Amino acid sequence: MADVIELKVPDVGGVASIDVVEVLIKPGDIISVEQPIATLETDKASMELPASAGGTIQQVLIKPGDKVGEGTLVATVLVNGAASPPVVSAPQPEPAVPAANETKPVTAPEAPAPAPAPNVGKPADRTILATPAAINDTGLSVKAHASPSVRLFARELGVDLAKIAQGQGRKGRILKDDVKNYVKQAMSTGVSPSGSVGIPIIPAVDFSQFGETEIQKLNKIKKLTGQNLSRVWLNLPMVTYHEEVDITEMEAFRVASNAEKGKGEVKLTGLLFIIKALVAALKQFPSFNASLSPDGESLILKKYYNIGIAVDTPNGLVVPVLKNADSKSINELALDLAEKSEKARQGKLMPGEMQGGCMSISSLGGFGGTAFTPIVNAPEVAILGVTRAKMQPVWNGKEFVPRLMLPLDITYDHRVIDGAEGARFMAHIKQNLSDIRRLLL
Repeated sequence: MADVIELKVPDVGGVASIDVVEVLIKPGDIISVEQPIATLETDKASMELPASAGGTIQQVLIKPGDKVGEGTLVATVLVNGAASPPVVSAPQPEPAVPAANETKPVTAPEAPAPAPAPNVGKPADRTILATPAAINDTGLSVKAHASPSVRLFARELGVDLAKIAQGQGRKGRILKDDVKNYVKQAMSTGVSPSGSVGIPIIPAVDFSQFGETEIQKLNKIKKLTGQNLSRVWLNLPMVTYHEEVDITEMEAFRVASNAEKGKGEVKLTGLLFIIKALVAALKQFPSFNASLSPDGESLILKKYYNIGIAVDTPNGLVVPVLKNADSKSINELALDLAEKSEKARQGKLMPGEMQGGCMSISSLGGFGGTAFTPIVNAPEVAILGVTRAKMQPVWNGKEFVPRLMLPLDITYDHRVIDGAEGARFMAHIKQNLSDIRRLLL
């Protein structure tokens, strides 16, 4: 006798609410175990939901635009090839957010992975690629008479509900329309929704008057990435320091090591040596392996060493995190990095794989360039940028000799790190990469 099995949403790293972007099955479909049945999207990543059992789909209980969480019933499936007629589900509307496969690959600005909009009220460290600063959730007046959904709506727009004297609802209850009207009034007077003087907005332009145009909607990851970058740019006093490192001997060792590897073994890249040198520097300079408390009164020093690696994907920039990088060999890091990068490109990273970073690396070595200014992946306090190494003539005291020079750029939060400390930090990395034997000490 055939069994009916329920397909449910598994644990996705503690995220309570996930958007359904696309449903990949319909009643009557025959599926196999691990076959994707839906595409889900959090604030920072899209992921496919695999089937936990194979058989014939009887009923589909979700649709694009729904919000689901751990344990949500997605569909029922009839196993053992039974021929019971499927239950026809209601027509599904178009998804509110474009499906991941509709976006085009981009080279996103280097920063940590996308984060909630200003004053959303959740620390970004709870979500993924990347980064993102913790947000003070206490800015809204506890005396404001509003529902939780209106409070969330206000936080998303950066509105202090205490600024709205009285709402249009029963007994002065603040409604969403009250929040919208307040924002409209604030924008017309040049004051930000929070009540302070705001940055003038860029006026709208009708570009169609100059020629043909096309509107392309941004997916959720890219929109939140942009919001996070703007928030970090406005709130952190950032300084970028540039340095060049002689990696001639390191590169010779890397090439020789790869030549000894067998077929199918993961090759070593220069980024792996940079990770090892970065971890060594974080141990020497604890203030880089820290986060500033929300009140700005103290540093939270971390006793673990998790390194985020910015990965460019078709869905936008994500930052998978290599956990406990200090305890892994360079070959173990190579395997971990290869696995996480592939999962990122396929949109299969779980939220937990993009959380807990201490410091991030943004590498443009595959594209070229000589320098750039990466944006800090808050609540981290620094980010290391890497561009392409090239041969340069270097004076050794007697003559010019060809050396392979690697440009490095570090951006740091000047509230936490001063210029001298930033220079010493980079000197430590430079010393270890110039002579990788030091990493053994």
